[in-house]
Amino acid sequence: MSRSVLWCVSFDGAPLSGVVVESLKLARAFRQRGHRVLLDIGYDIKQDKGRFFAPYTDEAVGLPDWAELARIDGLDEIPWYTTGFVRSTLDAVRRGGALDSSFDAVVEALTRRIVATWRRHGVTAVLVENGTLPENIAYTQALYRAVERYGPELGPPRPFVLWRDHDLMWTSEPSTGKYGRPPYPLTPRPRNSPYIRYLALHDEARRRTLEWHPELRDLRVLHNTFDFSRTATGIGFRERHGIPAGAALIARCTRLIPQKRADRDIDLLARLRDRVPGRDVYLFLAGDPAEHPPTVTALRSQARRLGVADRVVFGGRLAPRDLASSTGGFSVADLLAEADLMSFLTSYDYESYGNPIGEAIASGVPYLTTRYALYDTVYGRKGFQAPVLEISADDDAPLTGEFVDDVVELLTNPRLHSRVAAHNRSRGERYFARSRADEVVGELLGEPTAPAAPVAADLPPVEPLAPGVRMTVVLPVRDEAANLPAVMESLAGQTLGRSRFDVLLVDNNSRDDTVALARRLAARYEGLRLNVIAEAEQGVSCARRAGMDLAARRAQERDGDDAAERFYLVSADADCRVAPDWLAELLTAMDGEKAAIGVCDYYYDAAHFAGRPLLWDAIDRTLRCRRVAWSRFGGFPDGKGFAVDRRAYQRVGGIELSYQVENGRFVSHLSDDWDFGILVRATGDDIVYVPTSRVEINPRRVDHAIDEVVAGRAYGSGGIITMRDIRPDGPGGRDLSEAEAVQAWEFSIKDFMPKNMILAALLTPSLLDDEGVIDLLSTDLARRMATRIPQITAETRLRDYVPIHSYKTPCFRLYFEFAEELFARLRARVGPDIGYPPALPDCLQEVRDTGDEERFREFVRHYCEDRESGAAHDYFGNGGVF
Repeated sequence: MSRSVLWCVSFDGAPLSGVVVESLKLARAFRQRGHRVLLDIGYDIKQDKGRFFAPYTDEAVGLPDWAELARIDGLDEIPWYTTGFVRSTLDAVRRGGALDSSFDAVVEALTRRIVATWRRHGVTAVLVENGTLPENIAYTQALYRAVERYGPELGPPRPFVLWRDHDLMWTSEPSTGKYGRPPYPLTPRPRNSPYIRYLALHDEARRRTLEWHPELRDLRVLHNTFDFSRTATGIGFRERHGIPAGAALIARCTRLIPQKRADRDIDLLARLRDRVPGRDVYLFLAGDPAEHPPTVTALRSQARRLGVADRVVFGGRLAPRDLASSTGGFSVADLLAEADLMSFLTSYDYESYGNPIGEAIASGVPYLTTRYALYDTVYGRKGFQAPVLEISADDDAPLTGEFVDDVVELLTNPRLHSRVAAHNRSRGERYFARSRADEVVGELLGEPTAPAAPVAADLPPVEPLAPGVRMTVVLPVRDEAANLPAVMESLAGQTLGRSRFDVLLVDNNSRDDTVALARRLAARYEGLRLNVIAEAEQGVSCARRAGMDLAARRAQERDGDDAAERFYLVSADADCRVAPDWLAELLTAMDGEKAAIGVCDYYYDAAHFAGRPLLWDAIDRTLRCRRVAWSRFGGFPDGKGFAVDRRAYQRVGGIELSYQVENGRFVSHLSDDWDFGILVRATGDDIVYVPTSRVEINPRRVDHAIDEVVAGRAYGSGGIITMRDIRPDGPGGRDLSEAEAVQAWEFSIKDFMPKNMILAALLTPSLLDDEGVIDLLSTDLARRMATRIPQITAETRLRDYVPIHSYKTPCFRLYFEFAEELFARLRARVGPDIGYPPALPDCLQEVRDTGDEERFREFVRHYCEDRESGAAHDYFGNGGVF
């Protein structure tokens, strides 16, 4: 039996470019299926590299030993097929002019030689990279003809060609007009053929291609893929290149050509001088110095001028990260194994993908980059985290102080470094895993494939709300397979009959088998109804809103607007367990009180904190304060478990998402549950605290929050709220030191008191006339707070406190003015261990020491309203620890 043969042809015309490396990654999947792999680098296609018809010399260096270099036979013998012909054809493409009279003859001659070469080698599959890029449209036309002539020789019509475009006219240096402007009248469009399967590099390339050619039937997206299992030790790498063992190392894994803008890295290196205590910073520039000598000369001169020449290493060409070299030597994997950061400060519109970023992600190395034209399409919108240097369309990208500070933080903060690396690697495995390329190749070769994991469009429709169901539990999930068994068991064990509630699971882009596992678990419990929907926008806020909105619509469709019986939407978190009476107690309280929202009691299992007495003491004090305050003020909803009346939910417009900028991109804010409670209470509706409806909080949340507290911050600093995954990088378990215990308690109580005691009164001043509130605060304190609230409200000039976090300034002001008395009341009601207020900020203490209370109030106002400094935000921590 003859061996299968893959022919790879690249329009890039350069060995070991990103395009060629990606060709070989796909080719490896063929190789693993027994194919012989022949690689045509494309010298005889692209005239501007100066290698037209040039023989191969050392191109095999760095290639895997299974990739054989090959060429189409006899192209140099075709009359008229010269670099001049290719250049003039490209000029006609750009101008929209007439093609050379020899064009058809050249295409036919190319076609015959391509087919003859494929026959001679017994080619059974073809991989075309960048064939639609109009470098050489004659060669593109010839490939199409060759495919149609050669395809029937392989048997019944079937795809044997993968045609994948890394660059297209609109992504390859568009500002230069190198390939002309739309509508590209001379560029060959992709063809619907039984022999060809087209692949786009990303969603934007697919969209633009289909705009150009709407009739194209088979165009799929295949991202560049990376081997996340590949590891390297980098042994001997630093010694070989003269890099000290303790030095910080920034890697640059690109070609040394002007468009890659390595000059920006040398500028950055100079800016980092003396910014990394105890460590010199080195820059390694990989790339062939002979490819464009003027660039290397300019870079060396720049390094000398800036005084960093001794720390810039020109390391030469390295073997690809994901492909084993047949000649040994170091690879990009070895460089990244030794690097602290990978840099990609490339030009604005030269890049269509940015492979070095993907290589860094797969290697567990944080990266920094410019926001080049397609950065957000390929990486940014997928949630990767990195310092991103803003860049203009004319390629202006000054190194800002903020960007340099972000780089310094990654080089000096080990916790941040490891967290960013782990986050990026986790997301990268979802989008760029090598298995995706393997699936594409297997499908082309007719291999049976396993059913794809369901996506939003493939999920079964949600069933109508069954008669008798009074509550829908909305459960947002993302990669929660480890927690789901306990959660589903606690839901199935509710004393409220299973005919009275159902579960709506909202899959927020899980990469594990969360959804399938949830279905299997639900099937174990007779009568437990489970529906699943998907929410593509990342963030628990987005997922919770999608579930709540759907649950409300289902209830409205079943009951109409005038139903006598109330229906409740219930929020749950996938990592928290609920008590058996959780739903039953909520239902009873909500029906009895006619409240808009029912708030659960949250607790931790003390057994999880055995041997951690200082930590448990801080937790216990916080929970005791919460119970007392909520029993008087009613509390606020928390995503871990609350119920809302369906009509009240719809009356306020549901959960309103807020967005903030994090690492240069918009992310949904995590305070949707709290802000929703503010919105409901501000309408005058009641919130009832249901202490008998209990939710156990997963202790992993504490270990995460404590990490932040020990670092001297809670949820961000400088007025910026930092969104974080609550899952810690490693196991917790240690107790706090005495100093850390004090810090944790003070963060917790400073967050608790403004939000849980003052905010309710701010939104509903009539609460200060409530007997239970007066009993807690005293008649005098309640009266004085009732007098002060409208004064502060008038001074803020805000109409209401519903807009996100507008409540903070007045709550912070009231805290500073009444803290001593509020703590005294908590000591009396909760216990003497509540203690006294944490120390004032020094600036306020200086004013208080003067004894001038009016001046103190005035400076409290300035302190709390100074949004630019974020000082008040940092003092209060912007988030409870427990």
